[in-house]
Amino acid sequence: MPVLDVRGLPPPEPFENIIRALQTLSGQETLQVFIHREPHPLYEMLRDAGYAWQTTALADGDFEILITIMAQAANNDEPSTP
Repeated sequence: MPVLDVRGLPPPEPFENIIRALQTLSGQETLQVFIHREPHPLYEMLRDAGYAWQTTALADGDFEILITIMAQAANNDEPSTP
C-alpha cells in the first residue's frame, strides 16, 4: 500500500500531492495518507472522481485517510443484438 505523508505542508501542497499520488494507483490499490487536518475539499473531489475513502482521527490530532478507487461497473454502450 503506497503511503503519503503530507503533514505540515502548507496549502495547496497536501491536496496537490494527494492528487498526484492517486494518479499512480492501479486497480483496487489503496493510498494511505497522513495529514494534519481533515481535508473537506478533498472529499468533494474524491466523491466526484469515483473514489471511496475512510478517515480516522489519530490520537495526536492528525488524520489517516485510506483512499481507493471504486470499482466501475462494466459500461457497454453498444446495443445488444438478439
